[in-house]
Amino acid sequence: MATILDTRPLDLVSDFPAIPPGWAYLDTAATAQKPKPVIDAIARAYDTTYATVHRGVYQRSADMTLAYEAARQRVARFIGAQTDEIVFVRGATEGINLVAHRHPDRRRVLLSQLEHHSNIVPWQLAGWQVDVCPLTHDGRIDLDAAEAMLTPDHAMVAFAHVSNVLGSVLDARRAAELAHRVGAKLLLDGCQAVPRLPVDVQALDCDYYVFSAHKLYGPTGIGVLWGRAELLDAMPPFMGGGAMIDRVTFERTTYAPPPGRFEPGTPHITGALGLHAAIDYVDAIGLDTIHAHETALVKLTRERLGQINSVRLFGPEDSAGIVSFAVEGVHPHDVGTILDEGQVAIRAGHHCAQPLMDVLGVPATARASFGVYNSAADVEALARGVERVTRIFG
Repeated sequence: MATILDTRPLDLVSDFPAIPPGWAYLDTAATAQKPKPVIDAIARAYDTTYATVHRGVYQRSADMTLAYEAARQRVARFIGAQTDEIVFVRGATEGINLVAHRHPDRRRVLLSQLEHHSNIVPWQLAGWQVDVCPLTHDGRIDLDAAEAMLTPDHAMVAFAHVSNVLGSVLDARRAAELAHRVGAKLLLDGCQAVPRLPVDVQALDCDYYVFSAHKLYGPTGIGVLWGRAELLDAMPPFMGGGAMIDRVTFERTTYAPPPGRFEPGTPHITGALGLHAAIDYVDAIGLDTIHAHETALVKLTRERLGQINSVRLFGPEDSAGIVSFAVEGVHPHDVGTILDEGQVAIRAGHHCAQPLMDVLGVPATARASFGVYNSAADVEALARGVERVTRIFG
């Protein structure tokens, strides 16, 4: 039985004031806890430097505008993009909706069986014809099947970079190649990728990339849509209001260039500053280090839970930071409730991926997902809790 991590573990839990001693927080795929530097950045913005942005001529407003736009520049550097290609949105969900409703060529879109509802419903609402790519036996998007399915009628391929249920990692470069071969664009849902994998949108060769700050140790209510400059230029606004205009009359309105065109109203100013601090925090640790840490925790979890006869594990062996499982004869909600009694917090349910549950043949799964604050002790607490579940329902 494995008892230690294969790599030197991180010891960062003290950076996270909302994690008390003895509490194993294993729900990072839903939302990450916030480190002190992020909390401090948000508190400082409200406490000492707060003002609106883009509209004030007084010094504090000018200073806050510089800080807000510095956050946009920081995001661009983080994912290998140009600053004017970064659109601040409320989250990945809004980013996908924006593309689904405003991409100028709305025909067929190829999704996969493992997509989050936020990468299914927007395409339906926007009137796209949806095709669905199957999965491989171990829960990866089957790109051989995608190659056979794609035709020149497809204007878009929209895949999760990392599955929020299975942790499987997409071969994004090959997905881009297949999409571009038939003239389609590739959108990647990066919510589960950016907290744990280095991301360079140019190297990935995708066309759109979305993620949410709160899964990257940042605040809720803000996210990022990256799009190639020529694609953003070709898209009309998604919502109207202040700040996204060039000139307004009652007869006609002209619009600002991207990214401002897609950011109506007063933005989530402190959210952008919190996202900036979160990226600085993650970069200081190193995404390669984070990935190695979470890989070791996943390996340990799969080994430990695999020793329990009534546990079924889902997804590939090398999943990125996420392990979904089921206990035979026990609903995942009961698993989650009993684990909570032992101070272990997991996710239980369909994880906003009901079509994937249908593919797996289960109504729901239990899901443990890791962050920089987790340790082998958390894995052991999870395993002990699952063993208790089997005794209670045995």
